[in-house]
Amino acid sequence: MKIEDDFLDQEEFDNIQSLMMKDQITWCYSPGIVRAPLYNSIENEDNDFQFTHTFYFNSAPQSPFFYQLNPILEILNPMSLWRTKANLLTRTPDIIENLLHTDIGDLENSPEQLKQWTTSIFYVNTNDGYTKFEDGSIVESVANRMVTFPSNIKHTGTSCTNKNTRVVINFNYFKRES
Repeated sequence: MKIEDDFLDQEEFDNIQSLMMKDQITWCYSPGIVRAPLYNSIENEDNDFQFTHTFYFNSAPQSPFFYQLNPILEILNPMSLWRTKANLLTRTPDIIENLLHTDIGDLENSPEQLKQWTTSIFYVNTNDGYTKFEDGSIVESVANRMVTFPSNIKHTGTSCTNKNTRVVINFNYFKRES
């Protein structure tokens, strides 16, 4: 796992943060998040949702804003993209952890192929949410931070309690050999 703070220069970061945190992006309501069983019950269904914005999927851009992510993509330098998607979780009274998962579910039954892919998570805003990995390690949500890891490593995101939203952008890609 690689954690990089101040991933983008300040001007590029400010542009992406402004795009994501203001009213330019259209967010799609997504009922149901992969959550721990405690939160998958009828009494907690009010917290079982997120908002998403898909930038890239099915071998093509899905958003008119896809190319505004070029500063990130130029650094990641992927050979091939599988998906680029933003997640927005709203504030909850307590931190809610989702279930551990991999982002490329299509390859979960093919572990050798899955470990050839890379996942990077870009943190758009600072909050008390985090990303937790199957080994128990935690990466805090800090604006302009990027964490990169092999796609076969299970991870989970959380809600936050100290900001209105927690916003991240997930990149799933085939890494170019150095």
